[in-house]
Amino acid sequence: MKIICSRNNLVKGVSIVSKAVPSKTTMPILECILIDASLDTIKLTANDMELGIETTIEGEVVEHGILALNAKIFSEIVRKLPDNDVVIDAESDSQALITCEKAKFNIAAQSGEDFSYLPAIEKENFFTISEFTLKEAIRQTIFSIADNDSNKMMTGELFEITDDKLRVVSLDGHRISIRKIELKDSYEPRKVIVPGKTLQEISKIIGGEAEEYVDISFTKNHIVFEFDKTVVVSRLIEGDYFKIDQMLSSDYDTKITVNKRELLDCIDRATLLIKEGDKKPIIINIGDESMQLKIKSQIGSMDEDIFITKEGKDLLIGFNPKFLIDALRVIDDEEVELYFMNAKAPCFIKDKQQTYIYLILPVNFNAVV
Repeated sequence: MKIICSRNNLVKGVSIVSKAVPSKTTMPILECILIDASLDTIKLTANDMELGIETTIEGEVVEHGILALNAKIFSEIVRKLPDNDVVIDAESDSQALITCEKAKFNIAAQSGEDFSYLPAIEKENFFTISEFTLKEAIRQTIFSIADNDSNKMMTGELFEITDDKLRVVSLDGHRISIRKIELKDSYEPRKVIVPGKTLQEISKIIGGEAEEYVDISFTKNHIVFEFDKTVVVSRLIEGDYFKIDQMLSSDYDTKITVNKRELLDCIDRATLLIKEGDKKPIIINIGDESMQLKIKSQIGSMDEDIFITKEGKDLLIGFNPKFLIDALRVIDDEEVELYFMNAKAPCFIKDKQQTYIYLILPVNFNAVV
């Protein structure tokens, strides 16, 4: 095998597929990037059996062939090469010569035959969404997936298609994030649970342009994202997602409208008094035209009043400040509406069209703060 391509193209391609190289594995071949030049295109592939990424880079195939190179060393070499054409030449499966200007690297290689290719997937049921919309939907929900694997379902996000709507949902047992997106066409109903790790990696790869599109298709066990010469295939999380509609209520006893930036800044200031790992709640006292936010910790205490418009009853309620900050940060509206039932029921932050809903459970606190 012998290929020639620019360093920039190679760096970009290697950086994309490296996201599917496992950090720990018992199979050395999975620590490799596959260079497939068996046809007239140069394809790079990495696969950790849960997530696989393949991207095509521009370049010249001088001699056809396939080869697997250790991802870590290959990636470090190409990053540090001069900004010129790179030649990768392998006369056997076991050695590869990488040349750029006067730099020559001779590194060990493995046979590409042993590599686990991405599963071949028929592109039948697919929908199209702009890179910008997908990247935003992930950013606006990914923070409320669970970190640990004690409940696999919570480490992923629900993608639910109904007609021309896509609903993206994440939850971690303390809060729920929901975004509703209008699609350009209507599609067959579908529900899948996509691993959070896959979505985080997709978000890093796609550019986020409004004019660039991603095709998303499904099989029984996989989801496939196709965009800009790149294909990402991920296993889905099996099972039925939580019945979240039962948790969403439109009833409320208290509704407030508040400037989002003011509320976010105020909670952000309050968290200065909380050490990491300290579970101090922020106490919100809702009155007629203002609400008071208070926090007290070993470092000190703070309180601040914010102007609000209120409907319904007064209320004293406590929250984990981080959960409020996470939700408010990803809302673009100037004013937000918060709905409450009582001090033990969840708070809902949502807009009138319900393009977003953030549900946050309150925390118990001693009334004497």
